[in-house]
Amino acid sequence: MADILASLRSLMASQSPPLDALLVPSEDYHQSEYVSARDKRREFVSGFTGSAGLALITKNEARLWTDGRYFLQATQQLSDQWKLMRIGEDPPVDAWMSDNLQKEAAIGIDPWCVSVDTAQRWERAFAKKNQKLVQTSTNLIDEIWKNRPPAEINPAVDHPLEFAGRSVAEKLKALREKLSSEKARGIIITTLDEVAWLYNIRGSDVSYSPVVHAFAIVTLNSAFLYLDKRKVSSKVSSSLQANGIEVRQYGAVSSDAAMLASNQLDQATGVNSGQNGVCQNDTCDNDLIWVDPASCCYALFSRLDANKLLLQQSPLALAKALKNPVELDGLKNAHIRDGAAVVQYLVWLDKQMQEIYGASGYFLEGEVTSKKIPNAPCRETMKLTEVSVSDKLEGFRASKEHFRGLSFPTISSVGPNAAIIHYSPQAKTCAELDPNSIYLFDSGAQYLDGTTDITRTVHFGKPSAHEKACYTSVLKGHIALGNARFPNGTNGYSLDILARIPLWRYGLDYRHGTGHGIGSYLNVHEGPHQISFRPQARNVPLQVSMTVTDEPGYYEDGNFGIRLENVLVIKEADTEFNFGDKGYLSFEHITWAPYQIKLIDLSILTPEEIQWLNRYHLKCREILGPYLDTNEMEWLKKATEPVSA
Repeated sequence: MADILASLRSLMASQSPPLDALLVPSEDYHQSEYVSARDKRREFVSGFTGSAGLALITKNEARLWTDGRYFLQATQQLSDQWKLMRIGEDPPVDAWMSDNLQKEAAIGIDPWCVSVDTAQRWERAFAKKNQKLVQTSTNLIDEIWKNRPPAEINPAVDHPLEFAGRSVAEKLKALREKLSSEKARGIIITTLDEVAWLYNIRGSDVSYSPVVHAFAIVTLNSAFLYLDKRKVSSKVSSSLQANGIEVRQYGAVSSDAAMLASNQLDQATGVNSGQNGVCQNDTCDNDLIWVDPASCCYALFSRLDANKLLLQQSPLALAKALKNPVELDGLKNAHIRDGAAVVQYLVWLDKQMQEIYGASGYFLEGEVTSKKIPNAPCRETMKLTEVSVSDKLEGFRASKEHFRGLSFPTISSVGPNAAIIHYSPQAKTCAELDPNSIYLFDSGAQYLDGTTDITRTVHFGKPSAHEKACYTSVLKGHIALGNARFPNGTNGYSLDILARIPLWRYGLDYRHGTGHGIGSYLNVHEGPHQISFRPQARNVPLQVSMTVTDEPGYYEDGNFGIRLENVLVIKEADTEFNFGDKGYLSFEHITWAPYQIKLIDLSILTPEEIQWLNRYHLKCREILGPYLDTNEMEWLKKATEPVSA
C-alpha cells in the first residue's frame, strides 16, 4: 500500500499543474454503485472493499470517507497509512479540503468518475481559498495499476417483452413526450440501468447487475446507443435498428455530446426514428439538453453549453421505478421461487448444524451437546464456513426457473461478523459457523422476471435474553413499517421513523437506511425513492407500483448483528375515510420466508403484531408449499406454527 501511494504521489507531482491532492471516488463513468473489477480504483488504492467510499490522497496524508454501513469494515481493512473519516460524524470531504489544503491548491479528479452535482459542490467549497478542481486528462490510478483487469467483451442480450412488459417504442414515445413538455430537444442517459431499461437490453458487464457498459442519447427524432460494438449480435442489432436506435462506439459519446449541444447530431448521422418521434419538422422551439446532474459525469457536462441545459433528475428514474403489471407479476413470482430456495437452505442448514456441531437446532433452545466434528484432516472437509454455506444457498437458488445469478455478494455472517453491516466473507479468512452465535444472511438473486433481496437472522443454539429483545425490537419495527398506511405525497423520510421507534425505546438504533427500491431484473438497489433518515429520501414521494425494502436492524460491535428484510410493493389502501381526497397507500409483502420464533420474545409483541406474524406465516405455507418436498414442507409447518403471548 505504501508503494502504491508513493507511486501515485510521484505521478501527482509530475502533472501540470502539480497536484496537491487527488480524489478517487468509488464510481465508474456511469456513477454506478457496483462497478466492474477494472473500475475498482478506490479499492485498489486504499484496500477498502466496501461499495461506498471516497479516497483523498494529499502530499502527506491519505483519508477515506465512508458511511455508517462500513465504519467497522473500514477500520479493519485500512492500513496505518490511511485515516478513516466517518460520514455524518467527521467533516465532509469538501469542507475538509477547503479548511486543510493550502490556498490555490490544485485538486485532481478524473472528470469521467464524478457527477456534475459533486464536482460543482466541491468547486463552491474551494472558492473561498481560490483552490481549483483540476480535470486530469487520464485516470492516474490506471497509470500505476500494473495488473488492472482487462475489459471484458460480454454480449448484450434482448430482454423479452414477456418480462419487460413495455416495448422500446412505448418507452421512447413516453420519453420524447416528456422531453417536449420540458422544452428539451435531447437527453443524455448515463446510468447503466436506465439505458438497459429504456432499450430492453441486459448484459453482464458488472457483477451482480445485468447491465451493459453503455451510454444513450435520445433526441426528439433520433436515438443512439454507445457501447463496444463487439457486444452486439446481429439479433440484438436488428431489434435496436427496428426501433430506430443507432449503435455507435462507446467512446463516441463525448464527441456526440458536443454535436448534440451545437444541434448537429441528428443532421450528422442522418438517423430519424420517425415512428417514435414527436418533432417531425424544423418548427420545434425546444432548445434544452436534459442532463441528470446526480448521475451525468463531469466530462460529458463539460462538452455542453451550460446555458442551454435542463439540470434535473432523469425522467427514466421514476418511469423505471413505477413497475408495470407484467413486471409486478414477475417480481412476485421470482420472490416465491426465491423464498422456496431460502426455506430449502434453512432446512439443510438446520440439519447440518445439528449433525456436525451438536446444535439444538432451529426450533429448540438447548445448549450445544457436543461438537461432533472430528479433528483434522477430516475437519476441513466437514466444517461449515460463512462462504461454504452461502455457496449452498446459491445452489438452491440456481435450481430455480429463470435464475441468472446473484443480485449482490451474499452477506453470510456469524457472530461479530454480523455486526459489520455489509460484511463480505472471503474463503481464506471467513469464520466457521458457531451454534452458540447469531447467524445473519442477506442475499438475493437475479431472475429473468425479477430481482430479489431478503435478510433473515437465526440462531441454532440458545440465544440470550438480550439477543431476543434486540431481535424482537427489530421485528416490531419491520412489522410497523410494513403495516403503515399513509396519504399520497408521503415520502420515505417521513416513514423511516416507524421502523426505529421500537429500537429507540431501548436506546438502540442502526446506521443505514430502512428501504430501497428493487429493479426488475436490474439493480438490486434502485431509486429514486428510498425510506431513510437521509435528506435525499424527501425528494420523491412513494407511489403506487413502486417496490421498496423494509429492513431495520441492530448491530452490536464485537458481538452480533440482526437484520430482517422483505420486499414490499406499494398499493392503494382501502381506508374507511379519505381525508382531503388525497387517497391513501399501503404496502404488500412479496417476500416469503419464516421469522425464527425462538428468537422472538413474544411478551414484547402486541396482540396485533402476533396476529400479523401468524397470518404472514400461514401465507408462507400456502405460497411456498407447491415448491417444497414433503420433508421441507414439514419443516416449514413447524417453523410457522401459530404463536400466542
